[in-house]
Amino acid sequence: MEEATILIIELLKIALPALIVAGAMYYLVKKHYERDYKLRLLDLRKKNSDTVLPIRLQAYERVVLLLERITPSNMLLRVGAAGQTAAEYHRLLLAEIRNEFNHNMSQQVYMTEQAWQQVKHAREEVVNLINKTYRELPENARGTDLAKKILETILAAESDPTARAISFVKQEIGQVF
Repeated sequence: MEEATILIIELLKIALPALIVAGAMYYLVKKHYERDYKLRLLDLRKKNSDTVLPIRLQAYERVVLLLERITPSNMLLRVGAAGQTAAEYHRLLLAEIRNEFNHNMSQQVYMTEQAWQQVKHAREEVVNLINKTYRELPENARGTDLAKKILETILAAESDPTARAISFVKQEIGQVF
């Protein structure tokens, strides 16, 4: 019995330090791989940022351009009303807004939800302004009458329906970049 105890003690003298060394090696190797993983992840994020940042900036630029293009005063200058009835011009303005918006809809992927909501709200305000102004005109009104009435409404309100969204997007660009 005493021989078995001595044998166990001798085995423990050999096994215990080996287990301690193996445990320490496992811990060190695990920490090394975790550190290596974090460094690779950081490098990947940096590379991703180098690629995505210019795309995001371009998306914000395109959205500001969209808002500028659907700003009523700019749109009325770009989309002429001459020779059209108010109904034809009304449809043309709404189609212009829809086309501009649809063309830039993919930019929302690169923006915050709040910024995109501001853009959508601005578009809705412009559409509502055009629709409300059109309904106030007599049936035989010309396109130029609609354009004039829209501009008068904006001047009377002293606010541009897209100004708040443009300001919000610019502020967000300042925070992100």
